[in-house]
Amino acid sequence: MTSLMSIAGPILMGAVFGYLLQQGKVTSCNVIENQFRLRDFTVLKVMGTAIVVGGIGVLLLVDTGNTKYYVKDANMLAVALGAALFGIGMVVYGYCPGTALGAIASGSVHAAVGAFGMIVGAILYALSFDWVKAHILNVWALGKVRLPDITGVPDGVWFAALAIGAGAFFFWVEASEAKASRAQG
Repeated sequence: MTSLMSIAGPILMGAVFGYLLQQGKVTSCNVIENQFRLRDFTVLKVMGTAIVVGGIGVLLLVDTGNTKYYVKDANMLAVALGAALFGIGMVVYGYCPGTALGAIASGSVHAAVGAFGMIVGAILYALSFDWVKAHILNVWALGKVRLPDITGVPDGVWFAALAIGAGAFFFWVEASEAKASRAQG
């Protein structure tokens, strides 16, 4: 039964995640592009909610002893370069990897073409990894650290600040959108 769940569980969770992305309307390239144009904050609201809920879930799992943190090296130059490439890719492509798969599942041909590009990019990254490791990963490398380790501020405070910040941002976005809607009409 365990081996069946190790296969079925991720497939089920992936299907649920894709369904929620579709229901959140973030599988539309127009919604994602308008996020970058600062015209539609649907993506930030959906993903911000997912990050806060997921973060609190992980915090609770760790605090109850049901899991532990698996901390990867904090290679800050690689993170900055990867974030920039990811953002540029989202603007050009109109999808992130998760929303692309959701769009493909709903029949988007151009999302499928872009997904092929992501696969090619992954292969090129794998082929160039030795160079990346020698010239990028060791620059501004902090080791296996987390914000609580660096600052001394406990996990719960970080997650509370994240949740409060996200809530304040969501409130501001909703108020701004309501104000713009009243002005238009």
